[in-house]
Formats: sequence, C-alpha cells, structure tokens
Amino acid sequence: MSHADYAFLSELALDGRVEFEAGERGQYAEDASPHAASEPDAVVHAASTDDVSAVLSAADRRGVPVTPRGGGSGLEGGSVPVEGGIVLTTTGIAHVDAHPSDLVVDVGPGVVYDDLNDRLARHGLRFAPGISSGDLATIGGMIATNASGFNAVRYGETRDHIRRLEFVLADGTVLNCGTRGVKTSSGYSLKDLFVGSEGTLGVVTEATLGLVGIPQEKRAALVTFPDDASAARAVAEVIRYGVRPGALEYIDATQAELIDAYSDATDLPAKPTLVVELHGNSAAGVEADLAFVEEMFEENGMEQWTEAERGEMDDVWAARRDALPAARAHREAWDVGVVGDVVVPISAYPDIVATVRSAAEELDLLTPCVGHAGDGNLHYTPLVDPTDEEMVARAHELNERAVRAAVELGGTATGEHGVGLGKRSYMRREHGAAVGVMRRIKRAFDPNGTLNPGKVLPSE
Repeated sequence: MSHADYAFLSELALDGRVEFEAGERGQYAEDASPHAASEPDAVVHAASTDDVSAVLSAADRRGVPVTPRGGGSGLEGGSVPVEGGIVLTTTGIAHVDAHPSDLVVDVGPGVVYDDLNDRLARHGLRFAPGISSGDLATIGGMIATNASGFNAVRYGETRDHIRRLEFVLADGTVLNCGTRGVKTSSGYSLKDLFVGSEGTLGVVTEATLGLVGIPQEKRAALVTFPDDASAARAVAEVIRYGVRPGALEYIDATQAELIDAYSDATDLPAKPTLVVELHGNSAAGVEADLAFVEEMFEENGMEQWTEAERGEMDDVWAARRDALPAARAHREAWDVGVVGDVVVPISAYPDIVATVRSAAEELDLLTPCVGHAGDGNLHYTPLVDPTDEEMVARAHELNERAVRAAVELGGTATGEHGVGLGKRSYMRREHGAAVGVMRRIKRAFDPNGTLNPGKVLPSE
C-alpha cells in the first residue's frame, strides 16, 4: 500500500494523533533488540480505549497490519513492524487509579513500571515483578510478554498479578475479563490467554494489577565463587531447601568485568558472583534466612561473602541493570548477536550454565552471562561484529545449542522477553502439536491476521 492508502486514519475522530512524517516513522522502526529495523507507513499515538478501537476496526476492514507498541524496550523484536502498516502506541493511555484497601491498582498500558511503583510507594505497596528495564518498560509491554525479572523468584511473573484486563480485539470490539477479586472460577480465563500474547490477539487498554506490601526488612550480600559450576550449584541448593529470596542473581566473571568498565556505580569482583537479597517483615526472620543461605553457599565452595547496606545494594542493582548496555559498549561498532533468555528447572541450572560456557568457548565468542538464577533464568549475550556474517552465524548457533538444551532439560526458549521474531523457530520444538491449537486461537481472535503479523507463531 502507498502512504496515500493510510489517509483513512486522518478521518478518524481520535483523542490522540496520527503521524506520517518520515522522521517520526523512523523512530518506531525498531526496538531494543538486535533485530533489523522495518519502517511503518504510519504511527498512531492512541490516547484512549476509543482510539484503539477505532484504529483497529478501520485497519482490520482494510487488511492493514497493526503493530502495538509500548516503551520499545523489548529484546526479541516484538514491536518491530515487519510488514509495515501502522504502529499503534499506547504510551498516551497512562492513568493510575490505586485502591490500596483492596491491594489493587487500575492502570493504563502506557504507565512506566518504575513510575507506577514510585506512585504506589506512598501507600506502602508495589507491583512486584521487578524488571531490568523498569525505567522504560510500560505495563502494556509487560503484559504482552509476561515480563518478570529480579524479584520473580519470590513474587512471580506479571501473569501472577493480573486481576482484570480491558482489551480491544482486531475488529474493534472492547472486552473486559477478570475481576478485582483474588480468584474466580467463572468461565474461560481470557485474561490469562492475553498475558504473553505479544499483541497478536488484541491490544490491552487497561489492567487491574494485584499489589504487594513493600517489605519492612531487607538484607543482602554479594558472594563470589571459584567457578561458574559452584555458583550455579549453590543457587540450586538454596532454592531446593525452600528459601525464597527477594532476588537471587548470577553474574559471570566476564559480565562483571564489562559492567566495571562501563559503570562507576560499583566495583564488582571479576569472579562468578551471586547477588542475594532477602525480604521479610521481621528482622529476626530475615537474619535467619541470611544465615542459612550463607551456610548453603559455604557448603558449595563460596570464596567471599560480603554483606551490604541498603545504599550499597542500590549501587549493585544499578550496575546489574547496566549488564546489557555494558556488553554493547565493550567494543566500538560491535553488538550482541542474540539476547538469550532460557529457563530450566532449578536443579538443571548448573547444566544450562555449563552448556552456554562450553558453546561460547567452542565457538570462540565472548559471551557475558547474567541470570535471574533463583527461578532458573539465564541470559547470555554473545558479542559480534554485525558485518561479519560468519561470526553472527556462530552467535545464532550458540543460541540454538542453549535453547535445545533448555527444552531438553524441561525448560523454555524464553522466560521473560517473549517470542517476538527471535524465538519463533523454536516454538514447535517446545510446544509440538500445541502450535496448531495456538494457530486456531489466533484465527478466532484475528481472522484477517492484521494484529502484529510475523510474531510468535512460526511460518506455516
């Protein structure tokens, strides 16, 4: 279609705005992933549910593809408009209506995660998943990918906190599902179907989120180990014995060095490192958990245990958030070849760490690794010269080996970044015949295939 074919957008009575200018369209051609950019033909900045409904209805009637977009922090190309068409942003739908007595908040999809928690802090509450890109990621994007992060080991992923969703189908129909209550047995759980669907089934325009109290007590430690295997075994042991840390992060020696070169926030040792944070409402309980974790780590060969004050941990978490930009800044004109995001059962964490380390050595790729280790999540970012096709191919081979191992170990190709473009080819390996059922669900919700085409499901 030519740009003239998108004139229908200007005829819609929208609260938001429509942009056709090349500079504006270029800003929405890519996300934070290493996937290639693809420019849309138009950008619509929705400001209301009615806007989303009107745009989707008009686009669907004309067979025009629509790519929903939040903060653009995605790492698997989920908001790259691979077939052109319309990019539909929901960052302008950013209302917040807290109900602290019910431990819930009603929010628009454009609310940024960190901003939401800043507003909830006055009530002593927070939305708990804890993500690295919290200064950019929107609630809509988190729902689209079922995002999680640092705090998932204790508090779960986004899905675990969704009470109710308002969403718009491809034909413009507005639906509500779920309630503000903590549970329901009424009908099919459409809200759970939409969480993680990456904008391929509809567009979320409001969510009711369950909240948790800000823990009264926190204690933390930075712990080094002689090798990756010891650190990974220590993680598995702690979780196996029933401790639920507020966070339990793994940083390998390579990643620690890259962070130190990039950030002034802290001085991480160039050793395999675990960052453990314990949460609770009683100092005695948190101290007991911390002592138990230290004992488990000692039994698994830890080298150094350094307890940290709250202010010191703020610096450590800031440094941990810098892991991806630190990797990208390591060498001029280089980038990460893929952003790995596998999850395995916790007992298999040493195995997946070993698999990635072995593949990196065999394929001769500098591959920093970090992970939300407490829930079996490992991220790896092989660094490549993007103009060297053979080197890029080796990075994809590393990813292939890691995903294959993760699935064989009973895990998944993606724990929190979503499928997007990058993990489509692994869907059949992980889900088998269930992919066919997913196709039927997609056709039922989006019969004309206009919603975020080219994402999640593999080519037929």
